[in-house]
Amino acid sequence: MINGATKLVGLIGWPVEHSLSPAMHNAAFASLGLNWVYVPLPVPPGTVEAAVKGLAALGFQGANVTVPHKQAVMPYLDELTEAAKIIGAVNTIVVGGAEAHSRTPLRGDNTDAEGFIRALREGGFEPQGSSIAVLGAGGAARAVVYALLASGATEVRVLNRTCERAVALVEDFGRLFPQAEFMPLPLNPQALAEAADASSLLVNATSVGMWPHIEDSPWPEDLPLPSHLTVFDLVYNPERTKLLRQAEAAGARTIGGLGMLLHQGARAFELWTGQKPPLEVMRKALFLDGDTAV
Repeated sequence: MINGATKLVGLIGWPVEHSLSPAMHNAAFASLGLNWVYVPLPVPPGTVEAAVKGLAALGFQGANVTVPHKQAVMPYLDELTEAAKIIGAVNTIVVGGAEAHSRTPLRGDNTDAEGFIRALREGGFEPQGSSIAVLGAGGAARAVVYALLASGATEVRVLNRTCERAVALVEDFGRLFPQAEFMPLPLNPQALAEAADASSLLVNATSVGMWPHIEDSPWPEDLPLPSHLTVFDLVYNPERTKLLRQAEAAGARTIGGLGMLLHQGARAFELWTGQKPPLEVMRKALFLDGDTAV
């Protein structure tokens, strides 16, 4: 029952009505008997500063951050974890914190990288020594690239509609991982075909195909998709995106975005509450089979 003692967390983004995070976290709180509630917080562009600064004033314990605000929230936080600094994006905000020593009002963290790599391995792909093509250059893409490089990927192609953003991402991570080979590319059919042919993993880190635009795909209809690829789409609503359906039709292995949502959320839950997350309860809330790789 929600009352005056209920602790609040939420999701900052635009839009947020498609999100499954409230169902996942509220199921976890209920299973542990915690008087907490997770609510969607629709924040239009241009109002990010007011929203972030209002978290503490409204008594929130923290928040997740989703597109398009993962980088926009950063200037308004008091402290960033090392992961958030390196990735250059925040998906989890902790107000105060469960740890007794933490007195920082607003601390930004990034659990996307950990969530992505856990889901990738559950899906049967080991990134060590692999060649990767990543679509997008925003906050989610930066977390993906960081996770892949930290896990031993040796070649990364970053494709983005605005090539300058791909170049900036490559320059940032090239300094941190000089042993890897990087290629910034425009997101057009020719570059996409060449990158896919030379890669073993294709990751969609854009929002293309997300509800309500469920018939959109970053992969052109008339472009053959290589069957040797593993295709990971970070979009989780719908669960089987058009890109994943295209990949399945081509005979490629597919991994949907629900696994990443699960694992990044589990880590955020731990940061907020200081308790071990009930992973299988959270998985069930996302309609995932606990025995099935996602």
